[in-house]
Amino acid sequence: MDLTALREATIEATQRALHDRHGFVPSEDSDEWEEEYRRQFVVLKQRFATAPPAVPRTQFAPSAAERLWPELSGTPEQKRWAATIRDDRMREIPSEPFRIWLAGAWTRAKLWVDTRDVPAAVLVQRLKPQFDEYRRQSADAAKARAAEAQRKAAEAAAFQRRLKDAGITPDGLVELVDASERFDLAPIAAKLAEIDVEGRHLRVFETSDPNLLLVKEKRGPLQMPDYAIERDEGLVADLRLYAQTP
Repeated sequence: MDLTALREATIEATQRALHDRHGFVPSEDSDEWEEEYRRQFVVLKQRFATAPPAVPRTQFAPSAAERLWPELSGTPEQKRWAATIRDDRMREIPSEPFRIWLAGAWTRAKLWVDTRDVPAAVLVQRLKPQFDEYRRQSADAAKARAAEAQRKAAEAAAFQRRLKDAGITPDGLVELVDASERFDLAPIAAKLAEIDVEGRHLRVFETSDPNLLLVKEKRGPLQMPDYAIERDEGLVADLRLYAQTP
């Protein structure tokens, strides 16, 4: 093992030993950290001097999108250590869907620290039932969303057929409003409908006067003066139906 790799292994072993001893990792500037580092350096140097060449592990590079892992929770020391463990561990897991799920499910730094010595293959096998359940729930949710989208599309199509059969169009409604005689304003009540046509936005309301409707209109960015029109029950029925647009 070269000196750089030996130093990296010593730092990891030092952090692990101190965390196991205290539940946290002291500052690298502390005497305790320096003392533990020197002790681990001697141990690892002797071990690697007599150990056979290590078989390189297969590395799987996460995509750029994957590397934006969720933020970890825990103490600052735990989070720094766990982030390193997580990055290394993800490179050992071949399944991209599993990596994405694991990153979202394991956001506590302690989980990564506590399983740092568990081989990746063992960890994947251990968590497979949870991952399979997640995939089943995701598939069920996707089916439910698709069914809901189909239902809404069918409702919208049926509603458009009702409007077509009744001969109701936005342009036609606005023409009826424009053709109505204007009256003095009456106090506003419940809204009947909103209509958009060619840069015009009309909101039609009932009023306290049973014979009048109130119209608020914008033409582009300009707010036009409010006006009242005669209440026609046929127009009211058309406006109420139009307002049901999904």
